[in-house]
Amino acid sequence: MANKQQGFIKKWQDDKGFGFIQTQNGESVFFHINEFKARRRPEVGEQVVFTVGQDNQGRIQAKEVQELSFVQQKMAQKNQQIRQRNTKRSAQANFEAGQKKRLFLGVGFYGVLILLAATDKLSWLVIAWYAALGVITYAVYAKDKAAAQSGDWRTPESTLHLLSVLGGWVGAMVAQTYLRHKSQKPEFRLTYYLTVVINMAGLLFVLAGDGLAFLDGIL
Repeated sequence: MANKQQGFIKKWQDDKGFGFIQTQNGESVFFHINEFKARRRPEVGEQVVFTVGQDNQGRIQAKEVQELSFVQQKMAQKNQQIRQRNTKRSAQANFEAGQKKRLFLGVGFYGVLILLAATDKLSWLVIAWYAALGVITYAVYAKDKAAAQSGDWRTPESTLHLLSVLGGWVGAMVAQTYLRHKSQKPEFRLTYYLTVVINMAGLLFVLAGDGLAFLDGIL
C-alpha cells in the first residue's frame, strides 16, 4: 500500500473499455480495462487502489488497479500470518527456556544425590536406583509417544505415574519437555506433580533414617 494510491471509479465506459478514477486529492486519472486486475468488469463508485504510471505516449494513467476490499483482505491475511509466526516464535522461545529450567532442575537433583552419597548421607545404591528409573521412565514415555503416533497399544497412565513415584520423575520431566509428550493434559500434569511430592517424601524418609544428622544441620 505504500506505493499505491486510493480512490474510486468515477466514470466507466464499458463499450470502450476505459474509465476514470477520482483520487483522494480530487484528481481524475484515466485507466484502461487491461489494468483492472479483478476478473470482472469495473463498477462505478467502487473503491480501488492503484499506482500511477504512463502510457506509451507519456500520458498519466492508473496502473495495476485493484479492488480496495481485495487488497485489504490480503493485507489482513498477511498480518495474521505475521502474528502467527511471532506467536510461534514466542512459544518456541518460552519452550526452550522451560527446557533449560527443567534440565537444570534434573541435573541439580542428581547433583544433590551425589553430594549426599559423597558425604555418606545416602547410599550409592539409591543414586543408581534413581538413575536407572530415570532412564527407564524416559524410554517408556518415548515408547508411549511412538505408540500414540502409530496407533499401537498405549502404556497406561497409571504405569507412567508409578514409575515417577518410584523415582523416575526426572526422566518423566525430561520426556515431557523434550518429547512434548503428556505435557498438555492438566489432569496428567497435576497427578505427575503429586508423584514428585510423594517421591520426595519417601526420599526424606530414607534420609531421616540414614542421614538424620545431615537434616538437622540444614534445618
